Amino acid sequence: MQREGDEEYFCPVCSAPTDHELVARGRNPVGRCLECGDVHPVVWGEGQKTVHVRAVVSDGPSSRICTVEMDDGEVCRIGDTFVAACGDEYTGVEVTSIESGGVRKKQAVAGDISTLWTRKVEEVALRVAIHTGGTTTPLHVMVRGEDWFSVGEMYTIGKRRFRISRIKVRDGGMLRKPGQKAEAKRIRRVFGYPC
Repeated sequence: MQREGDEEYFCPVCSAPTDHELVARGRNPVGRCLECGDVHPVVWGEGQKTVHVRAVVSDGPSSRICTVEMDDGEVCRIGDTFVAACGDEYTGVEVTSIESGGVRKKQAVAGDISTLWTRKVEEVALRVAIHTGGTTTPLHVMVRGEDWFSVGEMYTIGKRRFRISRIKVRDGGMLRKPGQKAEAKRIRRVFGYPC
């Protein structure tokens, strides 16, 4: 029985269209089948052809091969986010490079893509450099990709307490003014001093 807000999509486990609860909306929606409970990407519209694109998912020092499901005519760009299927596990990824026709491109149509190079953005390694006089102490901590960090704020990692003085972001910029902030998935390194 369909509840308000539920929609019907094809379930790969049930091998039939079933009622689904949408758990993630947007460019790559994800639904939970109300019959079997399986969570998987869902496709808008009837009869749309989907393609499974090979995706190399980087998770810090290691990488693994996964797949991203896309509509055949969908245009993919660097910076787009998707849900990648890695065996029985699903993870949020951001596209860092696209390989199509043997060359790297900034965008391509899904059907022409041979490999997506991505990085995991659900949980990221935050690199912190704490400056004390002439000494710099490097720290690494795993944080959620959606966590925000702000210049001038105090944070604690383990037993070390520090105030952020600067944030280097992935697009090359540097945040220096108190109150400027960035999401962890966009940060290359945080600089701070003990407090």
